[in-house]
Amino acid sequence: MLAFVIRRIVEAVFVLLTVAALAFVLFRFVGDPVNQIAGQDTSLEDRMKLRTQLGLDDPIYVQFARFIWNALHFDFGSSYQFKQPVLSLLAERFPATMELAIVAALFAVIVGIPMGVFTGIRRNSPLSSLFLTISLIGISLPTFLIGILLIYIFSVWLGWLPSFGRGDLVKIGFWSTGFLTLSGWRALILPSITLGLFQMTLVTRLVRSEMLEVLRTDYIKFARARGLTSRAINFSHALRNTLVPVITIIGLQLGALIAFAIITETVFQWPGMGLLFIGAVQNADVPIMAAYLLLVSFLFVVINLIVDMLYVAIDPRIRITGRAA
Repeated sequence: MLAFVIRRIVEAVFVLLTVAALAFVLFRFVGDPVNQIAGQDTSLEDRMKLRTQLGLDDPIYVQFARFIWNALHFDFGSSYQFKQPVLSLLAERFPATMELAIVAALFAVIVGIPMGVFTGIRRNSPLSSLFLTISLIGISLPTFLIGILLIYIFSVWLGWLPSFGRGDLVKIGFWSTGFLTLSGWRALILPSITLGLFQMTLVTRLVRSEMLEVLRTDYIKFARARGLTSRAINFSHALRNTLVPVITIIGLQLGALIAFAIITETVFQWPGMGLLFIGAVQNADVPIMAAYLLLVSFLFVVINLIVDMLYVAIDPRIRITGRAA
């Protein structure tokens, strides 16, 4: 078990270094930082001094080593646009993105797993056909279109829910949350459904296919022959054996929710890291873009490590295979 964890950590470090190299190489050619910082009236001499202060005249390998060293110390420099430390800007918007991603993931799991189980057990019922139709719509329509349709129906037409912002917030230490206010929850409904609908359809279809596969196995037939109830067979035996691939999807999709909340945050003007990243791309704010990419990669790696640990808890065969290896 310890060797398994160490191996995963080494792989994670390699992934992060690769992402850091890509971020450094790609964003280095997005724009000239001097042009973003200096004004139009800045003289050529002042521009050269600023370039020297930023270390842009150093060799590439020196700049990359400095970039990695600063990242290890959570020093991502200052934003060219806001003239503030990038870490403080991300920390200010981190709660908004995390709350949106968590609620979207809970929506996908709480709705997707029961729908998948039901469509797998009662696959010929009219309700199953309705669930599969909903999942087909959710997986076919683009996220921005779903968000616009929800805004039109529930905000413009019915006037039930707000179409932008987070509502009233409560400050708890460094964390600003909308979970403790009614307007915060109302503002969270539409963007969380928009962000989680695609993941919900994936979970539904995965659970359904796994349930159909497991219900055809010999040990399920033997359980029926022993006289076990349908509830015990479907939930104690069949559903448990579908959890490993489902946990994989849920874990990876949680990272995807955090990384790809950019579109949802843009549609609903949700003040999270994704909206900050879009503004950074428009203004060639390299420090924000690089820090965002590294942060999302780190979250992906941590989530994958947690998923690997859950494998061992759910399926003992993985532990046995690891020991044999």
